[in-house]
Amino acid sequence: MTRRCHSLLAVIFLATMASLAAAKENYRFPAVGQETGVLTIHAVADLSAIEPMIRDFQESQPGITVDYTDYLTNELYDLLVAQCAKGETMADIVISSSVDHIAKLANDGCAQTYSSLNTSRTPDWAKWRDEVFGFTFEPAVIVYNRNLVPAADVPRTHHDLAELLRTKPQLYDGKIGTYDIEQSGIGYLFAFFDTQQSNIFGRLLESFGRSRAALRCCTGELLARIESGELLIGYNLLSSYAYGRYKAGAPIGIVMPRDYTLVLSRTAMIPKTAGHPDLGRKFLDYAVSSRGQAVAAEKSFFFSFDRPVPPGVDAVDPGTGSGVYRPIVIGPALLSTLDRQNRRRFLSEWKASMERD
Repeated sequence: MTRRCHSLLAVIFLATMASLAAAKENYRFPAVGQETGVLTIHAVADLSAIEPMIRDFQESQPGITVDYTDYLTNELYDLLVAQCAKGETMADIVISSSVDHIAKLANDGCAQTYSSLNTSRTPDWAKWRDEVFGFTFEPAVIVYNRNLVPAADVPRTHHDLAELLRTKPQLYDGKIGTYDIEQSGIGYLFAFFDTQQSNIFGRLLESFGRSRAALRCCTGELLARIESGELLIGYNLLSSYAYGRYKAGAPIGIVMPRDYTLVLSRTAMIPKTAGHPDLGRKFLDYAVSSRGQAVAAEKSFFFSFDRPVPPGVDAVDPGTGSGVYRPIVIGPALLSTLDRQNRRRFLSEWKASMERD
């Protein structure tokens, strides 16, 4: 092999390693008292969202240091699949917004069972087999730039958004953003369940294609571009992250679509080969407890199973019994989203719909 080939391979290797390193970030929260143990959490959750819960957990467990690593959804799933297959020691608890990934891992024997008084209070749709537990309530929302989108243009249903893109193509060309579902696990999950709610979604995808929608991996990146005005509207974004930016003063508006709103519950699982499963169980119990849920609603994820929609969000009151809220049920039905044939067909149809004219 020539020296030039060696150099090229070295560049490719270093670029690959840099990409992998960028896909995860590690944070350490020292114990507030004398350290008695180290809890390892591997997760898909922005630090700004999860940190208040970690710090409050440490107030109740002052001897526990927390080693927290934040991943992209697909990277975390691939890591866990490999570790489980090899029987390697895994994190003490795993948290992900890609609930289908966690359900698949549990179905494949990669999870421990756990039951307690706190976990028994989790809604039935948000847990499965005492192995997978949802601890957040996160609607998929439409986000827009309040300074740049006229009030008359704010879409309040999926049909409204499709019509807006049809009637004002010049204004919104290249100004709509959503997930690249080939990169984003949560984007793929939302899109998959969108197709089961209404036939309007196919029309909406075609509208995205004609409007040259910007496709991105992550909620944070899409929100930043909406806030700056580079994009005007974002579709199917996680409400918790959007509301965090809204509270911080970002010029954005948040709409929970009135025809239907998908709702995700971010899930936690104690891996079969967790290094310290006792510590994982402590954090899980905290996350689903009344105390943990209060911190999640007030400081971390803002929306709740049993509290009103936070102020400033354009939404139908959940107490009206309108049936607008459509929770993604954690259970065996999620496995179909990851079936290779189903996934290949769905991605093919999605890409065909999103093709630019």
